[in-house]
Amino acid sequence: MNLARIHDAIRSNRIRITNHAIDEAEDDDLLLDEILASVLIGELIEQYPNDRPYPSCLIYGVDTTGDAIHSVWAYNEDTEWAVLITVYRPDPARWIDGRMRRK
Repeated sequence: MNLARIHDAIRSNRIRITNHAIDEAEDDDLLLDEILASVLIGELIEQYPNDRPYPSCLIYGVDTTGDAIHSVWAYNEDTEWAVLITVYRPDPARWIDGRMRRK
């Protein structure tokens, strides 16, 4: 997946946000602006090419205080829209520095 395409979709306001992502953002006290900003400065850490209906990826970013944010995005090549599937603050028991899964 090309992270630049997700960036372009965000900057062009071609995004869809699932109800699940809205619920998860509320649970973790995440605001849409900080989620989007975290993606624009973030890094792609996992790809899920077999996801349907569109391939997706996990993006690591941080909020203004430096706390980690994970967001899962899909991208529709035909419409050039990005879809925020879910978002959360990574659990330190499962992630090393928010970037690598613990074994």
